[in-house]
Amino acid sequence: MSAYRTVVVGTDGSESSLRAVRRAGALAGACDARLVIVCAYLPPRADDRELRRAQEQLGEGATEGVGSAPAEDTVRGAAEEAVAAGAGEVEQVAVVGSPVETLLDVVTRAQADLLVVGNRGLNGIRSRLMGSVPADVTRRSSVDVLVVHTTG
Repeated sequence: MSAYRTVVVGTDGSESSLRAVRRAGALAGACDARLVIVCAYLPPRADDRELRRAQEQLGEGATEGVGSAPAEDTVRGAAEEAVAAGAGEVEQVAVVGSPVETLLDVVTRAQADLLVVGNRGLNGIRSRLMGSVPADVTRRSSVDVLVVHTTG
């Protein structure tokens, strides 16, 4: 088996997902592979009742995965973590879409041969809105998936 050439890792900015980013960065560095860090986000929409309800119930932080600026900040910070862990070539991608569909699309477009996700990322209402990313990508991915144990 040859070493991985392109590794894709998803992040939502949580400490749990950053653990997966650091592991992916170390692995990409060890394999001399390109690392693509992905953050999916939802476009801000005034008529999105679910997001407004989450903000009303839980405060503004409940929808931090909404809009491009937080997503771009997330991938920028994650890239710094990945480089510190050993990654060489790092690409940052912030894309409008659901996490699962976005990750699978980026894997295809980047011609990746490994997808890395944490075993747990989103909590609470955000998880209920977006679903289980690790379970869904593991089931649907056409490439190897590394699920990093990221919780206590």
